[in-house]
Amino acid sequence: MTSRHLGAALLLAAASSVATAQKPNAAAKPSLVVFVTVDQMRGDYYARFKPQLTGGLHRLVEGGAFFAHGFQDHAITETAPGHASTMSGRFPVHTGITANALGVGTSSAPLLGGATELGASPFRFKGTTLTDWMRATDSSTRFLSVSRKDRGAILPIGRSKGDVYWWSGNAGIFTTSTYYADSLPPWVKKFNAEKGYAQYAGKAWNLLLPANQYVEEDTVWEESDGSDFLFPHPFPIDTADVARSFANYPMMDSLTLALALRGVQVKQLGANPSRTDLLAISLSTTDAVGHKYGPDSREIHDQILRLDRYLGAFLDSLFKLRDQRRVLIALTGDHGVSPYPEVHSGRYPNQNAKRVNLVPAVKALQVSLNGAGVPSTAWSFSEGVLFVHDRAAFDSAKVNADSVANAFAATVRKIPGVLRVDRFTDFAKANLAKDKIARRWLHMFVPNGAAQIAVTLTPYSYWEQVTYATHGMPHDPDANVPVLFWGSPVKAGAYRDVVRTVDMAPTLAAMLGITPLEKLDGVVLKKAVRASR
Repeated sequence: MTSRHLGAALLLAAASSVATAQKPNAAAKPSLVVFVTVDQMRGDYYARFKPQLTGGLHRLVEGGAFFAHGFQDHAITETAPGHASTMSGRFPVHTGITANALGVGTSSAPLLGGATELGASPFRFKGTTLTDWMRATDSSTRFLSVSRKDRGAILPIGRSKGDVYWWSGNAGIFTTSTYYADSLPPWVKKFNAEKGYAQYAGKAWNLLLPANQYVEEDTVWEESDGSDFLFPHPFPIDTADVARSFANYPMMDSLTLALALRGVQVKQLGANPSRTDLLAISLSTTDAVGHKYGPDSREIHDQILRLDRYLGAFLDSLFKLRDQRRVLIALTGDHGVSPYPEVHSGRYPNQNAKRVNLVPAVKALQVSLNGAGVPSTAWSFSEGVLFVHDRAAFDSAKVNADSVANAFAATVRKIPGVLRVDRFTDFAKANLAKDKIARRWLHMFVPNGAAQIAVTLTPYSYWEQVTYATHGMPHDPDANVPVLFWGSPVKAGAYRDVVRTVDMAPTLAAMLGITPLEKLDGVVLKKAVRASR
């Protein structure tokens, strides 16, 4: 098998037992909703690679309602907050998922099947999601959620218990936790036993197209921390090592899609025209490749091409199983990414990017507060935010927490690469329609809560200690993602409107004719909804 066909074989194998296409039914009530989240999918990737896209991305964008100016309209643009917002229609300030570190990891819900990573559950998630609204309308609704990442599988669904699976590289299996089940179901065990990743042992990830079809330089020393930055990228020889590293290769997306397709067959998702089922898929390899090589890289170019082909093979197989007129699809990203500060390809305006070090300022604050008798548990600094967790502890030490926050803010403002430092209590005075930085921070934390100040770096700047390409700031490069709908209830077109990912769940609810169970931050994107006949 040649390197350009690696990965496609997984989907072909998954589709080998698929039945012939069902006859189209003109009564276009969706029987299956497919919600796809591409981790680290920048909003500009489709336009950038469009001439070479011929598969699923091309099919969905050109045949659907496509909003290139979609945004994760919150400040800490990371995987967990992004995934929690898409199918809930609510910002992190309301979902309770404000950072990866405060996502799903917990020892209280161990993993199954021999997976040894930290357990996971939606114990921090607040409120409901599209899944809950669908099940409240029809209790027979079935759902399946799959991802390489635990948070990518868990958070789109919210707190509902059911078929939710993610990858364990240590065990080389898709797993779940005791929050959802006592053991893996037979169909997942059978899929795991096939070891779809094993075929890559000793092979390599090579370019899908001839090298002259890629405009990006391949020799960029900043990529991959100065090692393994040239094609081809070999797989390990040992099968167990392949499993442990598989998340860094494009074929992980193909394996995830193959599990999703198998689940559609076994769980009979979308097979009953009298109900609407849900399939949530989070594809994480774009994030892994983007972190390792950056958005300027030849690797991310090849990854998007492969993602397009994998999605195309998946849709072809899905539409042999289900009448495509009854399938409603949504696609977005959980965040974008910024290029390395040192890489200036001309593609992104990052010439003034800096690496910013706040560690000395934070350590100085720690020494000062320790000396004054304020315990370290009373405050913290993470994700650019100074938190005061225990004001009573400050008061007992006769230290004014607000004065401390103001002094720290004044110090940090002087550091090169810091754009602004804001008190959360001051955000309420901002014009949120024009000040998107203030708006996005308020979509993270309440102004009268533990969060005291927010540090925003200049566009494209990184924290000094970060060694990989990254995201996380409230600027558009990290926040811009595609927003797409495809299917019979959708009014197709390319729309220039600025929209938010929190608008996706209410829009899908409108297309399905169901009612959300709580107040949402998002609104229905009426332009994308085809008028009922």
